[in-house]
Amino acid sequence: MKFSVFRVQCSGGEGTAVSEGRDGGRARCPQRAGWGSVWFNGGLRTTRLTNLVALLCSVLLAAAETNKPVLLLFNYDNGAYLIDLPTALKLAGAQNLDVQIARERLREAQAQHDAALYNFFPWVAPGVAYRRHDGRIQDVGGTVFDASKQHYALGANVEARLELGEAWFKSLAAKQLAKAADHAVEAQRQESVFKAAIGYFDLVKAHATMAVAQDAARVAGDYASQLQRGTELGLIFKGDTLRARGQAERNQLAVQQAREQQRVAAARLAQVLRLDPSVDLIPADNELLPLTLTPTNAALDSLVAQALATRPELKQGEALAAAAQKNRDAATVGPLVPNLGAQAFLGGLGGGRNNDMGNFGGTENMALTLGWRFGPGGLWDAPRRRTAEARLAATTIATEKVKDDIIRQVVEAHTRTHSLAAQLATLKRALATAEEAFRLTRARKERGIGVVMENIFAEQELTRARSDYVAAIAELNKAQYTLQLARGSLGLGH
Repeated sequence: MKFSVFRVQCSGGEGTAVSEGRDGGRARCPQRAGWGSVWFNGGLRTTRLTNLVALLCSVLLAAAETNKPVLLLFNYDNGAYLIDLPTALKLAGAQNLDVQIARERLREAQAQHDAALYNFFPWVAPGVAYRRHDGRIQDVGGTVFDASKQHYALGANVEARLELGEAWFKSLAAKQLAKAADHAVEAQRQESVFKAAIGYFDLVKAHATMAVAQDAARVAGDYASQLQRGTELGLIFKGDTLRARGQAERNQLAVQQAREQQRVAAARLAQVLRLDPSVDLIPADNELLPLTLTPTNAALDSLVAQALATRPELKQGEALAAAAQKNRDAATVGPLVPNLGAQAFLGGLGGGRNNDMGNFGGTENMALTLGWRFGPGGLWDAPRRRTAEARLAATTIATEKVKDDIIRQVVEAHTRTHSLAAQLATLKRALATAEEAFRLTRARKERGIGVVMENIFAEQELTRARSDYVAAIAELNKAQYTLQLARGSLGLGH
């Protein structure tokens, strides 16, 4: 399924609200006064309620021309676009280039299956034939004499040459290859959805990390400014002020690095979603919250069994093995089935001696043959049989390897999910400890009994604890989606 993606500019005041579709659709709605206003979280400007309704209606009308579902990306005034996780997952499953490549390979496999079925049908060759002879010729009795003659034919030649066994097993093999391609599409779609989820959580992580860095920079900057004023009054040692200023500069550097990571994460997510990489994406989620996609008490054996029953990669391998089995049968059993040949000419024949072009009349010729083929491509073709058996064995082994990989992926994802959940609980306690330590340190500072380095260390520890906690939540959510992918649960309804 493909979507019509519209970027909606929401701004207040006079002007024109414009939505531009990825497929070239464009909708305009003049800004007019109306009752009420709608506020968007995350910093979006307000717009009149009647304007927003009219704008959405115009977007829907423009999208109706493409007959596709609609996805809206709301635009900040600074050029960044708001995106949430459901939108990212939908776009990844519909517009990712790898998914489109897999769909084209499926179409190719289906066409090859149709081509294999066409081998059972005869072909028709309508046309005209003309032949003339002048000079010596020999008759059936052996006498050589001079003759001048000609003839022409007009009609249709129907011919069929069927290697019945070969054609039958090849059509079955092509059908299995089409099934394998269909499972490959689903596998690639789930992989793309997984990449979109990972990219989105990286974007949210970078956004939250930048917020932590900005808060730390603000606190450190305020503290350095306070010490600077104390130094100017002769109350604070200048070395302490310089230490605080150095910490504030390091925090500013952390903000710049976090801003870079957010922009990089946005560009990577845009590539996965096939959006313009120059568009800056802002996550709709202002904070990271831990997800629970798989029950924590789910038994590992049940997860492995579910993965072996649902993973499209394993179904693809089984279909490829079935196709190799049919090709082996085509090499071993197929030659035992006789080949059928049939030919029929329906039309007219005319001509005669010298330049006589008359005597035209209807004519019919028919022939039917039934036989076996010996040698290459038929009976006693040992190299072909050994080749087919080797390919079948290799495909079977490859399927077993995929099965082992799936089991390993489930075990790894399950282990990592439980480990990160335990780490998150530890980091949550560490964050509470760091917050309390920072609070007590600031209280000591306000009473004038704290030292500068104590305050700097407390601020550093709090920033580190907040950053580690944000990173742990992001990694836990990514691990949850990794487990979903390993289980084969990133289906169309996800």
